Amino acid sequence: MIRNPKALLAALAKGGVTTLGGVPDGFDAFVFGDCARALVGAGREGSALIVHIARDGQRAQAFVEALAFAAPEIEALHFPGWDCQPYDRVSPTGEIAARRMTVLSRLARTRSSPERPRILSTTVNAVLQRVPPLSWVAGTSFSAAPGNAVDLNALVQWLELNGFLRSSTVRDTGDYAVRGGIVDLFAPGMPSPARLDFFGDTLESIRSFDPESQRTVLQLRSLDLVPMSEVQLTTEVIKRFRQGYVAAFGGATRDDALYEAVSEGRRHAGLEHWLPLFHARVDTLFDYTAGALIVLDALAEDAAGERLAQIKDHFDARKADHDAKHGHSGYKPLAPDALYLSPAEWRAWLDASALLRFSPFSVLDAAGDIDCGGKMGRTFAAERASETVNVFDAVAAHVRALQAENKRVIIAGWTDGSRERLHGVLAEHGLKHCEPVSSLAQALALSGDA
Repeated sequence: MIRNPKALLAALAKGGVTTLGGVPDGFDAFVFGDCARALVGAGREGSALIVHIARDGQRAQAFVEALAFAAPEIEALHFPGWDCQPYDRVSPTGEIAARRMTVLSRLARTRSSPERPRILSTTVNAVLQRVPPLSWVAGTSFSAAPGNAVDLNALVQWLELNGFLRSSTVRDTGDYAVRGGIVDLFAPGMPSPARLDFFGDTLESIRSFDPESQRTVLQLRSLDLVPMSEVQLTTEVIKRFRQGYVAAFGGATRDDALYEAVSEGRRHAGLEHWLPLFHARVDTLFDYTAGALIVLDALAEDAAGERLAQIKDHFDARKADHDAKHGHSGYKPLAPDALYLSPAEWRAWLDASALLRFSPFSVLDAAGDIDCGGKMGRTFAAERASETVNVFDAVAAHVRALQAENKRVIIAGWTDGSRERLHGVLAEHGLKHCEPVSSLAQALALSGDA
């Protein structure tokens, strides 16, 4: 934990980079919670949003899950990168696109409360990639409530333009179905699909339903929809794409499937890799989080260097293939700077932000750097490798030794199910007083013998 919050605030006030040492993986969420509380308590301008940049998607997801335990009062958003390679021939999956648009919409349309800060956890891959403009995301939404006058045809047109897929039965995110005056749809960010019941142009009710049984469950008071895709195929957008495509690559060839599909208003696989041609401008994630405190995961800057090199390699390969075939390769790549931040832009954004850097190693309390005192716990690797030692006996003995030193012990499982199984196994090995908890506050509230 942060032992001296005042030292943190003083370091941030000076600007530049502050290193928080002694923050191994897993401990970062607890330190993050302390950072947020210290910043909010001090009333620091812009402290309502903190951006955590992880080195990869697995670290970002693990961080969000740990933060739910360490500081459940803090709103946590997870913005993933595309699950495809740079200059790929496929689009990001619908689930990833929906999660990205949901987070961008929340950032564009709502601000976090100073009393309840918001943390955005993202990855190096995601933050290096340009995104649709903030103004477009803020205005491209559809909201309705029971009793509102809603043009059913206009709603269906909006769903089509924004990446929803018409189907006979709605089961997956991004599906929608129309049956007379009833519209079923599964919007991104919703735990279950919704059924909209119309009487003429009046929306009578909105109810969630079970996608397996198709039975309605709960009455909903309102519905807020965000696009399923970062590309919207309207007449104006198609015209902009055609003009930009010709300007970038010259006249379209007869076998140019992308140009033909978009010109006809059809979604072509991988069209998102030409994102700048569909918008008047593109922004970065930093534009959505202006004034936020930036926190870099350990090795995040190394991961950024590797990602930028990978982007260049993929572009060079596509460009070489295109040139070798005299423009008839079928894949015409945009320049890396059009789709991604350049190394100079990445550095400039970091230099312009209040910046914390996490390190698993201890640091000297010099030049504003702060040591949080965290270190990796015992892994029981030797016991697990031994055929003569029972690892659960070793865990039980270690826990009792820590408790004898008046230390609290928290044993974590990967899931609720694994936690229950671990509870039973440890009870069989002498740890009879384990109590299930779902937050750090609950653990600290327990009596010393639990």
